[in-house]
Amino acid sequence: MKKVAIVGIGHGKFGVRSDASLRELVFEAVKACLDDSGLSLKEVDTMVTGVAGDEFSFGIQPSAQVHDYIGFHPKPNFRVEAACATGSAALRTGWMNIASGLADVVLVVGVEKMTELPTSTATEIMGRAGDATWEYPFGTTFPGYYAMIANAHMAEYGTTEEQLARVAVKNHYYGSLNPYAQMQKEITLEKAVTSFTVAYPLKLYDCSLITDGAAAILLASEEKAKSISKKPVWVAGLGCGTDAMRLGDRKSLTSLGATREAARIAYKMAGVGPSDIDIATVHDCFTIAEVVAYEDLGFCEKGEGGKLIEAKETYVGGRIPVNVDGGLKSKGHPLGATGVSMAIEITKQLRGEADQRQVKNAEIGLTHNVGGSGQVSFIHIFRRQ
Repeated sequence: MKKVAIVGIGHGKFGVRSDASLRELVFEAVKACLDDSGLSLKEVDTMVTGVAGDEFSFGIQPSAQVHDYIGFHPKPNFRVEAACATGSAALRTGWMNIASGLADVVLVVGVEKMTELPTSTATEIMGRAGDATWEYPFGTTFPGYYAMIANAHMAEYGTTEEQLARVAVKNHYYGSLNPYAQMQKEITLEKAVTSFTVAYPLKLYDCSLITDGAAAILLASEEKAKSISKKPVWVAGLGCGTDAMRLGDRKSLTSLGATREAARIAYKMAGVGPSDIDIATVHDCFTIAEVVAYEDLGFCEKGEGGKLIEAKETYVGGRIPVNVDGGLKSKGHPLGATGVSMAIEITKQLRGEADQRQVKNAEIGLTHNVGGSGQVSFIHIFRRQ
């Protein structure tokens, strides 16, 4: 297999983007990515587009809308989908194109335009990522799925609502330092704890946002990467795991089996363990998801995730900084773009370009992206030169 590196990154502003269509959001991210790499679109061999929902994009060929608008045809471009983990599926697919020898330079784009639909409609659409026979038809939505996980974790390990709120406080703090974040404001612990209940025990500030946004990454083979970039960031390990569709069919409600399997594969491929990770972005669609990720990724023992955030070990300067870009919780969660955005944050950190959010001497970074309520999980591990 060929080695693969990230040689360009481009990130658009996340938020309620009434100023831009889906294809215009992509243009914004792609232009920034090409400018960062110094390449032109003509030098790109293949494109992979991650878009999760047809209903959000009002069409069944959003990838065609994108390549037509930026002028990429007639070269290969195709869409991938993995619910909330669509961006990471796109990144993995781009990596495979280069590792297999099909291409030398691949543009990976993730995008979602979600806010043109009412919140209730968007929530209902996302609820369809649950089991189509035994969950979604009975009115279960994603706050409900993760509320079940939170209640189980609290009952089994004594995790508290305050510990969950501390995840929100941390991520909003770092989101306030990220110019691309949807919510660039800090919140207090009291505000988080006393906000209204969405699905017990999850409150308003335990839940991620409905977001518009796009992000783009340029991947290159080793030979190309060294001629393109002075600071290539190498994809050292990839892992993907799956689990039962229905929560009730899983072995545990306090852990995501798909994440544990993906992490095992990625750590083995990269030749590292949890203690070697300097910086991580994890899938915090809800605060409990970040706490569970700490444990499933091996950053702490099972049941100790609440204590890890309480001790501020996941802040910059702590044992394992996590989501110091604001995470999904503050940065926003445009489904197709999230996994690509995560990889961009790690790239910035390993390049030493994260400004006030910079983790000192970061050499190895990890991204963790979950599809649905844990039906699929992708882990990527990155190294700097």
